[in-house]
Amino acid sequence: MSYCVNPSCPQPKNLKNAEVCQACGSKLNLRDRYQVLGILGKGGFGATFAAIDLMLPGKPWCVVKQLRPSTDDPALFKMAKELFEREAETLGRIGNHPQVPRLLDYFEERQQFYLVQEYVKGHNLHQEIKKNGPFSEAGVRQFLSEVLPILQYIHTQRVIHRDLKPANLIRREEDRQLVLIDFGAVTNQVNSIASSSTQTAFTAFAVGTAGFAPPEQMAMRPVFASDIYAVGVTCLYLLTGKSPKDLGTDPQTGEITWERWVTVSEPFTKVLKTMLEVSVRHRYKTANEVLGALELVPYTESLAQSMITSSPDKGGGNSSFMVTSPATKIGTGERGDRTRLDRTSRQTIPGQTPPPGSNLAGAMNYQAPSNYGVEKNRWTAPPAKQQIAAKKTPKLDANAILESFKNGRKDFAQQELDNLNLSRANLPGVIFHQSRLIQANFQKANLSNADFGHANLAGADLRNSNMSRVYLSYADLEGADLRGADLSFAHLTYANLKGANLCGANLTNAKVTEEQLVYAKTNRSTIMPTGRKGFW
Repeated sequence: MSYCVNPSCPQPKNLKNAEVCQACGSKLNLRDRYQVLGILGKGGFGATFAAIDLMLPGKPWCVVKQLRPSTDDPALFKMAKELFEREAETLGRIGNHPQVPRLLDYFEERQQFYLVQEYVKGHNLHQEIKKNGPFSEAGVRQFLSEVLPILQYIHTQRVIHRDLKPANLIRREEDRQLVLIDFGAVTNQVNSIASSSTQTAFTAFAVGTAGFAPPEQMAMRPVFASDIYAVGVTCLYLLTGKSPKDLGTDPQTGEITWERWVTVSEPFTKVLKTMLEVSVRHRYKTANEVLGALELVPYTESLAQSMITSSPDKGGGNSSFMVTSPATKIGTGERGDRTRLDRTSRQTIPGQTPPPGSNLAGAMNYQAPSNYGVEKNRWTAPPAKQQIAAKKTPKLDANAILESFKNGRKDFAQQELDNLNLSRANLPGVIFHQSRLIQANFQKANLSNADFGHANLAGADLRNSNMSRVYLSYADLEGADLRGADLSFAHLTYANLKGANLCGANLTNAKVTEEQLVYAKTNRSTIMPTGRKGFW
């Protein structure tokens, strides 16, 4: 089928090989190159179509976006053309990112403007939630770890997306990575160009989606933090499956009343609250600020779950608050190790700082209990973090996980998956938070951006796997084989690396301390966090 892009066409559907629209007489193939197959969406200022490129081998799919400047004023039409060309230039620049569709072409035809972009095959997050149900907190945190770096990138290009929402985030089928689409709203230069004497539809063009756009954006004063707010509302949708209008709004403050609908940890609640601040002054200003706050969440959760007891000082009767941990088995308990706090790791709260080498140094005014006991070189569990029992659900096998992942499910948190064989599996962004994966086989698997926080990976085979930007904080990697693994930018805060084989592994920019690596096996081929081989 061929589709007519004439906005006033009464019957746009035509036969596949038709060259002229049978209803209105318009030429069907744009630029004698792009055969439009159907409409994907439309609004007051344009439409988006699916098309094929007849000039390229294999006739690949593409997306054609049409902008319709509904004006007969030559001055306004000229302004629209200048804005369109500036928009094309911007999209051409930001399309260099692997998670942003590439701009393939742009042109003007019959006084309408067209952008041709890469077609992304996959399902958007709105469809994903409708099919699989809401995300867990771990799933939403993983989502943020994927989408915030994209946002950080486009903001460094001086671009505000202005229409971030679940429907504009596609899970690309080929690699399961999130792709941010629909940059039709980024032209915020319209406000500064259109004078008060030329107020047209352009001054209100694509202000965003109601409920996802913050007040300053609806008032046509968007800032970079406006995108942060939209990501926060997207998180609420992922947690609840409800649109913002269904969550309700406080009539006095204008804030979304979302807390009664979700159950998340207190530290993560604070992150969401700050993202959703109505006032820009109190909201996170950058994606980096949100990422930094998320790094603190597991650490703060551990402290919140600590047993705070008041014990008298034997020497004098003064009391000081001590952080202690309940005796809890690590992972399966097969080794019989119980969590404990060495004398060296029991610290009074006031006036202390985090452990040496920690990326949290100076950020808190208390001492975190070290997870490496000095006595006997024994590893101890993360400070006061009690392992949550695995969910009582039917045990998953490798085939079930691969099939579920293919269908859009990424969250496999708190599962018992010992001896799982996922060698060479393609699972970017998968979530195994708090799962038991003793002696699992992930050799040569793609686990980039995955969440293994608090997971038990003792004895796991992770040789030559892609673990770039993986979250391994508080994970037990004792005896794991990580030879040749790509751990660049990985989060290994408080991970147990006792006996872990890191020979030939790439730890460039990984968040791991020298104290942790003392317990691991390294060699001259190991690339340390500094980027140097064989030494820190």
